[in-house]
Amino acid sequence: MKRWLISGVVTVVLILLAVVIWDRYGPRPSAPPLAPLAERIDRIEIDKSDRRLTVFRNGTAFRSYNIALGFSPEGDKTREGDGKTPEGRFVIDRRNPQSAFHLSLGINYPQPEDIERAAAEGVSPGGDIFIHGQPNGTASLLKLRGDWTAGCIALSNSEMEELWRVTANGTEVIIQP
Repeated sequence: MKRWLISGVVTVVLILLAVVIWDRYGPRPSAPPLAPLAERIDRIEIDKSDRRLTVFRNGTAFRSYNIALGFSPEGDKTREGDGKTPEGRFVIDRRNPQSAFHLSLGINYPQPEDIERAAAEGVSPGGDIFIHGQPNGTASLLKLRGDWTAGCIALSNSEMEELWRVTANGTEVIIQP
């Protein structure tokens, strides 16, 4: 009888412990999907230190996304191959649905002052800076972790599709340190 009682108490304690652990560390239900953005945006702000891209319309923030940056993100881009994401004011100046990454929106880097600075140093300022999705050929749900681009701004493919739909050429892009 004593053995049954001890066994029953141990079983109840283990079940309660499992419930507490599951409640604390178990998977959380996914948040319901956000309603897709439907109207054009007029500004994109990128905060490099927070790894956040926020879209605006008429001064109101509508959505923010976690992003990946260049593999060496601290500081402003000064030369080709430095792995830095440029800082400053830019505009979306081209769209590439056939890029090596899932869709891409080009920003007009380098600016004239970037070209002059690089020329004075005898280096190339670099170029082809884009906001884009994940590399083509990766699983559609995969999102590479960490800063891995050569200087671009990367989102998940689904986020990039949403941004692609609401961003026109000429949209202002502000990249802050």
